[in-house]
Amino acid sequence: MTIWDGINEFVCVVETESFTAAAKRLEVSVAHISRQVNQLEDRLGAKLLYRTTRKLRLTEVGEVYYQHARKILDDMQAAERAVMEMEGKPTGKLRITAPVYYGEYFLAPLVNDFLLQYPQLDLELKLTNETVDLVKEGYDLAIRLGTLDSSSLMCRKLARRTQYLCASPAYLATHGTPQTLADLANHRCLGGSLDHWRFLENGKLRNWRVGSAWSCNSGLALKDAALKGLGIVQLPDYYVQAALAQGSLVSLLESHRLPDDGVWVVYPQNRHLSPKVRLLVDFLVAQLGK
Repeated sequence: MTIWDGINEFVCVVETESFTAAAKRLEVSVAHISRQVNQLEDRLGAKLLYRTTRKLRLTEVGEVYYQHARKILDDMQAAERAVMEMEGKPTGKLRITAPVYYGEYFLAPLVNDFLLQYPQLDLELKLTNETVDLVKEGYDLAIRLGTLDSSSLMCRKLARRTQYLCASPAYLATHGTPQTLADLANHRCLGGSLDHWRFLENGKLRNWRVGSAWSCNSGLALKDAALKGLGIVQLPDYYVQAALAQGSLVSLLESHRLPDDGVWVVYPQNRHLSPKVRLLVDFLVAQLGK
């Protein structure tokens, strides 16, 4: 066993909090991860991890070793980036995650164009509406929509996003047009993945709870329901902008519309942007910024 053996496996176990997750990230067996960590502890003559059936926890010695090991890996990655920059050819694998519809409609075509410029790159694109833990799952970056929650992730704004409250002319002809937020209580409101809509009222944010008459976690399904006169929806511009321009949907309560929020690229704070990630981020900013 060399001085380097087990370091990467140990750090991965710590950051994913699981031998199984570490094995998945490194694309090796759980047995390999366990063997490497055990041999590392034997070589050091110290216990690095407390193992229980439910959770892993660093020992005091393990915490110190992890901080040094993480720095070693960061320095190695920096060395690799320096070589790549000198060669001018980004290589390796890019792991990206994004929301399903936005990923399918906007991100995937742009990423495909990017790969045409850099065919030596490998890509893994995971589309999910769940919030992925980038560090634990080993992703290079993620696309996030709306207002970002406070976190340790670094971020960069790619584009602006507008939320519209809207309904079809047929629905409004039958049920009337709401003039105030209170009027929504008398309307059929189509709910999405959240149980509330967000508005401005007297200059302050107000969450308005949506009824449960019809709900779906698909923006396309909600848009279709609104177009067919089933009720009122609140959706981002990229779902409804064309329908609003065509008049098949009508924007409502515009004085209560929130200021534009964002489309963001986020990435782990403890990872400097590698040339391949930096190139992709710059490419997305240039394209989505249009």
